Amino acid sequence: MAAHGQLGEMLVTTGLITQAVLEEAEARRASSGLPLGRTLCEMGVMSEDQWINSLAKGFGLKTVQEITGYTFAPDLLKLIPASFAVRHLIFPLKAKDGMLALAVTDPFHAPPLSEVTQKTGLKVIPFLARQADIKAAIEKFYQLSAPEAAAPAPEQRRKILVVDDSHSIAAIIANALEKEGYQVVIGHDGMEGLKLTIAERPDLIICDTVMPRMDGYGLLRALKGNPTTAQIPTLLVTAKSGCEDEQRALEAGFIDFIPKPIQPVRLVSRVKRAFELAASLNRA
Repeated sequence: MAAHGQLGEMLVTTGLITQAVLEEAEARRASSGLPLGRTLCEMGVMSEDQWINSLAKGFGLKTVQEITGYTFAPDLLKLIPASFAVRHLIFPLKAKDGMLALAVTDPFHAPPLSEVTQKTGLKVIPFLARQADIKAAIEKFYQLSAPEAAAPAPEQRRKILVVDDSHSIAAIIANALEKEGYQVVIGHDGMEGLKLTIAERPDLIICDTVMPRMDGYGLLRALKGNPTTAQIPTLLVTAKSGCEDEQRALEAGFIDFIPKPIQPVRLVSRVKRAFELAASLNRA
């Protein structure tokens, strides 16, 4: 299997990304530990489908969709323990003639195929699949979180406060989030954002850097100073996205930042990642 460096070169050679974008993505990947594909998706450079298609075409890999529409024997599922499947986001598809078809989101970031082979005694054939498809298959067939299966998706229950003095930017953010099923509340300056936080108790806050009455950093300090709002994950929207600006935002206590101009794909990815990071911090 080719290394990530060869994958990046392939993406540049085929014109899917530029060399500058690849270098930025590699720098982000090195600091975050996330796969290259997910990093590119969060940057808004490509969608997950584009990532999967580029891998499939570039390396001759097969894809699989709608995994939950198939049936799988209990003996097949026993080959990959549920905890291992959840941790590495993989799912066994079929075992035959000494081979194991395995759904993965990124074969370069999945556990080494030799590790799975060692566990199962089978040669692994990776199949590319969307992250959501693998998660759904794991939950359904390993019967995880069964009591919650009929509940609304987490996004439909989550409320996000958007604080931005630009009505147009606030509208763009709100529209992208509402399409994902989130509830959105909008404030147009830091003081209003603080009042709405106390009144609405949002699950996440997205605020601009520069705003009248109270800027984004001032709003974050006010939130951190109140025990009832201190734990709400907050994202910073900024026109400055250099390394120093990123470091300042993270050191101040923002869980992540969203660079301008706002790109809906990148926005939604950052929001989902923020919820995941907040959940992992709460479990720690």
